[in-house]
This record gives sequence, C-alpha cells and structure tokens, in this order.
Amino acid sequence: MKDITFKKALTDLEHIVEKLEKGGLSLNESLSLFEKGVKLARFLRDELEKAEKKIEILLKDDKGEIRREPFDVEKEEATGGEEKAEDEKEAARETKKPRPKEPKKEAGGDDNLPF
Repeated sequence: MKDITFKKALTDLEHIVEKLEKGGLSLNESLSLFEKGVKLARFLRDELEKAEKKIEILLKDDKGEIRREPFDVEKEEATGGEEKAEDEKEAARETKKPRPKEPKKEAGGDDNLPF
C-alpha cells in the first residue's frame, strides 16, 4: 500500500464503493472489496494526518506555538487574497490568546471509521 499515491487510493476507493452500492456481487467478492476499501480508507486517513502535521509545523510562530488559521475558500476566491494583511493582523492577535488543549487521540484510532 506504500507504493500507491493518495489520488490513486482515493479513486480506487470510489470505484469500490460504486461496485458495492451497485450490488450483484457474491458474498466473497463483496467481502474482498470491503476489506480492500477499509485498507484504502485507513491509508488515506493516515496520509491526511501526515499532511496535517506538516501544515501545523509550517504554521508555527516564532515562539513555537501553532497559529491556527481557518481557511475560507469562498473568502479567498471572492477577494483574491486582498484581505491578507488584515487577516495577518487578526492572526497576530489570535496568537496572544490562550487556546484550549485538544483531547488526546486514543490508541488504535479507528473510532472515526464508519465501518
């Protein structure tokens, strides 16, 4: 599973879901596809978590604290980034505010999977 790209894994998972939803498969075929789908979903989740960690590293301020900046797609598209200076001022104010600690994830981490 390590030689597969994120995009390929996502495409494969989408095809598996389509086949399972369409039906007409034997029990063994369905179970095999379901098992592969679970593996792909876990791979995709792990890749997203890695990307999130990289982003957090990039968003650390000079004190080593993570500066959270919500990304608003509609705002970015509408303004073309014109409000960036104002956003940076707001972010500077936000870094001074204490943030609540996030709960620790439990071992296993499969609790968020719907299956």
